[in-house]
Amino acid sequence: MSRPLSLRPATADDLPWIHELRHRVYAEELGQHAPNAEGRLVDGLDGDNVYLVAARGPVRVGFVSVTPPWVGRYGLDKYLTRAELPLLDEADVFEVRLLTVEPDARAGAAGALLMYAALRWTASRGGRRVVAMGRADLVGMYRAAGLRPVGRTVRSGAVEFEVLTGEVAELTRGTTGRHAATLNRLAAGVDWRLDASFAPRPDGCEHGGASFTAIGTDFRSLDRRLEVVAADVLDAWFAPAPGARAALAEDTGWVARTSPPTSAEGLLAEIAAVRGLPAETLAVGAGSSDLIFRAFGRWLTPASRVLLMDPGYGEYAHVTEGVIGCRVDRFRLRREEGWRIDPERLSAVVAAGEYDLVVVVNPNNPTGRHAPANELRAVIAAAPARTRWWIDEAYLGYVDPAESLAPFAATDPRAVVCTSMSKTYALSGVRAAYLVAEPDTAAEVRRWTPPWAVGLPAQLAAVAALRDPAYYADRLRHTHGLRRRLASDLAGVDASVLVEESVANFLSLTLPPGGPSAASLVAECRRHDVYLRDLSPLSAAYEGRTVRVAVRDTAENARIVAAYRAALTALRTSSAASAGSALTAGVAG
Repeated sequence: MSRPLSLRPATADDLPWIHELRHRVYAEELGQHAPNAEGRLVDGLDGDNVYLVAARGPVRVGFVSVTPPWVGRYGLDKYLTRAELPLLDEADVFEVRLLTVEPDARAGAAGALLMYAALRWTASRGGRRVVAMGRADLVGMYRAAGLRPVGRTVRSGAVEFEVLTGEVAELTRGTTGRHAATLNRLAAGVDWRLDASFAPRPDGCEHGGASFTAIGTDFRSLDRRLEVVAADVLDAWFAPAPGARAALAEDTGWVARTSPPTSAEGLLAEIAAVRGLPAETLAVGAGSSDLIFRAFGRWLTPASRVLLMDPGYGEYAHVTEGVIGCRVDRFRLRREEGWRIDPERLSAVVAAGEYDLVVVVNPNNPTGRHAPANELRAVIAAAPARTRWWIDEAYLGYVDPAESLAPFAATDPRAVVCTSMSKTYALSGVRAAYLVAEPDTAAEVRRWTPPWAVGLPAQLAAVAALRDPAYYADRLRHTHGLRRRLASDLAGVDASVLVEESVANFLSLTLPPGGPSAASLVAECRRHDVYLRDLSPLSAAYEGRTVRVAVRDTAENARIVAAYRAALTALRTSSAASAGSALTAGVAG
């Protein structure tokens, strides 16, 4: 019985075979390169690109190369200038090249699985587009896979290539849609050893929250919640205010069976009173995602142009690109600028972009940086009148309520502020949020709000929470202290890992180039029932090396530190035992 086909990252032990197979195929078989006495073709990108290998046990049958954008150069640079192929200057383009299979394995699944592995690896590192050189005589095969020519051909030796590209999301939908049966069949017989998951989520969005799968989504083992550290989601570590807990617990039978006020009138009135806003500028929803889907679904079409911050909260890309199909651009936040929003650069991009909607999460998730309210107000005021701004202030409570743009949004038709009550009010489970907009816009959202959108438990808890600002002020102060201590403890584990605090209830860990990938660190921590969030799928800016850690209480933070220390030790021990492990999938240029 033949062994299953395995897909794995290459090691240094694979390089001699890769170089020898390249010579046999591209020099001797195809005539792309001149044969040489050594019988090996060495690639100038070796050490920067990533090789993925298909093998049956010890027998290697094929490989493919992926060059990520942070390397700063591509194989195509040898043939075309950036002026001739400007898409190579985009920040999230990955080059897939050198798909090579041993002659006696070409009739099998190795080639298709290697192409799919390259796609999944690219998606797991925040890639949104791939570019490739496909042999002109095989362009039909590449078209069938979803790639399309860009109108450029190149010649290398005796071989002519077509330059091809494709959007990662579209290629993924095509593969998991049209070829779902084939993919399912292949999945049953493949030994998948990449740190990228074999299949994407059904809805195509990386929401996070994998920790609940460890507890059990069938709710049969809820006692597991006491064993699992859920630091992959940004739920509050503390309980809701005493009044909110009492409201939920006083008569649970009545709360569960009773229909709430139809339009959450009491909750709207409480928000208006606490925030000093006219009630007609408010609309409520069952969490911010409810408001995002409802509002964007009314305001946007596939012809709409949208600008998102990158890195940024993945739900916005999911709704605008994946659900509505808008034309979406990214405003790149830069690590070297401390991830801050440069107001002058943002103003220039918006002025030139003719955008229907600009989304700003402030403070940003996942970077944890806050843009001063006066800077954002100035940018919005200078923007074209046709451009609407959606300001998500889910984490503003950790900064200063005076920094809210809600009063501005209540009078300016260009701005809408969305505020979740999940994070700072510890109400993620009951789902409550509201938006602030000028009266006509708010009325439109209320018109498209179904009756009883916010359940009675959520209305009761949210009203009680709003009435106890002193409790939450104390909890948020304590959160800052816990975050600082957690950052210090994590930084003390390994000085080569960059620990960056946010202004909110989370921090990030960025692993060094050439070390373990973020995905491998997350997987290793799960062995200790500690769940962290790999930020790699959100943006190529993270280079597959950054993990977000939510702040928990003192005991759980200690477990996070212990699991992190153990995970680093295990990963580096494994690397040391594997020759040439610097070529693992976490390598960065």
